[in-house]
Amino acid sequence: MCVTCGCSEDNDVTLTNVATGETQAMKGHHTHTLEDGTVITHSHDHHSHDHPHDHGPEIHAKMHGTTITLEEKILQKNDLMAAQNRGYFKGRNILALNLVSSPGSGKTTLLTRTINDLKDNIKINVIEGDQETANDAQKIKETGCKVVQINTGTGCHLEASMVEKGYTELNPEPNSILMIENVGNLVCPALFDLGEAAKVAILSVTEGEDKPIKYPHMFRESKVMILTKIDLLPYVQFDVKKCLEYAQQVNPSLTIFQVSSVTGEGLSSWYDWLNNASVK
Repeated sequence: MCVTCGCSEDNDVTLTNVATGETQAMKGHHTHTLEDGTVITHSHDHHSHDHPHDHGPEIHAKMHGTTITLEEKILQKNDLMAAQNRGYFKGRNILALNLVSSPGSGKTTLLTRTINDLKDNIKINVIEGDQETANDAQKIKETGCKVVQINTGTGCHLEASMVEKGYTELNPEPNSILMIENVGNLVCPALFDLGEAAKVAILSVTEGEDKPIKYPHMFRESKVMILTKIDLLPYVQFDVKKCLEYAQQVNPSLTIFQVSSVTGEGLSSWYDWLNNASVK
C-alpha cells in the first residue's frame, strides 16, 4: 500500500456505508522509487494486465529488492489529492478535522459525546478509519449522524484518496463539520495530509505523560491536543503539568484542552473552539 511507512503492499481497503450496509472495495495504487530516482506507480492486483511484473524480472527486482530511500516527494501524489480535498471543503465551508491518537485513547467516546451535545446546533458527519470491523462506526451511527467506515486491512493510516472516496459517499452538507477518525497510530498519520483544516491529537491520561516527546512529529503537526479521561486522574500515575510542558516544548502554538467524556468536564472549551473554527 505505501512504501513510506512500510504498510503491507497487498492491502484490501474497503469503504462501508453504515446506513445501507453496502461495502465496496477501494483499489489503491502503490508507489516505488527506484535507485535512479524514477517513481513507478502500480496496482498490486495480480490479475491486472498493467501490473509492472509484465515488464520482466529486472524491473521487479529493482522495485522489490532494493532499499528505498524515502524522500518527501514520495508523498506528492497524496499531497495533490489532499489539495483537491481542501478545495472541496473550502468550497462548501466544511470544517474537516483529522482526529489522531493511539488505540484506546477515547477518540470514539469523545466523538460520540461531541456529536450528541452539538447536533442541535452543528451538523457533523464522520469518516471512521480502522483496520478491521465497523464497531466504532456503528457507535457513531447511533448518534443519528451520517458515517462511513473505511477499513484499511493492514494499513496503519488513512490517505487523502480514501478520504475523497469517503466524503463522496457521505455528501456532507455545506457549513458542516467533517470528523475524520484516523486509524489508531501516533506515527504514520502524521505524514499524510488528508486535506484537513487541522489535526487533533487525542491523548489519554492512561497512556503516560511523555507521549508528546516520544512521538514529537504527530504533536508538532497537530493544531490541537485533547487530554482525555481526566476523571481517572485520581487513579493513575500521570503528571499533567509535565505532559503539558512536553507538548508545548514540541509545539508552542498547540491549543490544549483537558476533558472527560464521561463527566463532561472541560468539554465546553472544546465545543467553543469547534464553534469558532466552523464559523467563516
